[in-house]
Amino acid sequence: MKGEDQARYLFGISLSDRPKWQQFLICSSGFFFGYLINGICEEYVYNRLQFSYGWYFTFVQGFVYLVLIYLQGFTPKQMVNPWKTYWKLSAVLMGSHGLTKGSLAFLNYPAQIMFKSTKVLPVMLMGAFVPGLRRKYPVHEYISALLLVIGLILFTLADAQTSPNFSIIGVLMISGALIMDSLMGNLQEAIFTMNPDTTQIEVLFCSTVVGLPFLLPPMILTGELFKAWKSCAQHPYVYGVLVFEAMATFIGQISVLSLIAIFGAAATAMITTARKAVTLLLSYMIFTKPLTEQHGTGLLLLAMGIILKMVPVDYKPPSRSAARHGKSHFKEEISLGDRRKAEGAEEKRPLV
Repeated sequence: MKGEDQARYLFGISLSDRPKWQQFLICSSGFFFGYLINGICEEYVYNRLQFSYGWYFTFVQGFVYLVLIYLQGFTPKQMVNPWKTYWKLSAVLMGSHGLTKGSLAFLNYPAQIMFKSTKVLPVMLMGAFVPGLRRKYPVHEYISALLLVIGLILFTLADAQTSPNFSIIGVLMISGALIMDSLMGNLQEAIFTMNPDTTQIEVLFCSTVVGLPFLLPPMILTGELFKAWKSCAQHPYVYGVLVFEAMATFIGQISVLSLIAIFGAAATAMITTARKAVTLLLSYMIFTKPLTEQHGTGLLLLAMGIILKMVPVDYKPPSRSAARHGKSHFKEEISLGDRRKAEGAEEKRPLV
């Protein structure tokens, strides 16, 4: 586990003096709450209102983050890492958000969710190359991730047949977001690992401030900045939805960073996958979409992958040398007990 000796707080709630299961429950609850609302708002804006401006919406979301961070009382003077620490993280963070939101113009929300659900596999692979981590995972975790990928393929093929909103452009965009996501989680974990005094608020603040300028070139080159500004000016209520979504996502982001700091990037990726499965089912229930047998098979494989990841397999039988050491130690304890009994008998023996 990560960050066992570091004091961690989540919106004023102390995590450090609680057992691991309570830390997990609190962080996961905040994450599920924030991102379930985020998923519903995203599908409403993109598929119901037909506003497909991912880069611009990410730009607005970033400013909402900064306002909320300011209200939390954080200032740059409280930073413990230099600004250069966050350049790579900011680039992949904003790229991931922009491509994820933009892909909804070419994919329906469930298809996007299923692609993002496979994030755990690239996160595990990237963890072996990120400086400061160099992680290795047991075989059963790779099998779990593989089940997630197969489940994704089955579900996506079924989704392409039942939904007209499915395009190769969207697949390419969400694949790029997936690669950036895998880098992002490991970079965040590396920051917490190399400097345990780093807070979740600092990571989100710095990555947002440094990352916002990265959004300007794609918005200007594609003309999205002016199109989105004009569309939102004609329908100002969209800003209300975006602000509400950003506030909910802020709770989810801080909760995710807490999970990464305490439990690591790969474990957090599995939790986010479980959230995506719940969001997926809610999408079909709320927006009434057809669900086929192939969809069900894909979901079944996803569930198998998640369950396999949760099965504890850390038990190792004692080696022969350890067994011999245990036997010798046991014999030493027996001989010591015999000597004490003999000494006690001598003390009780009468002098005459």
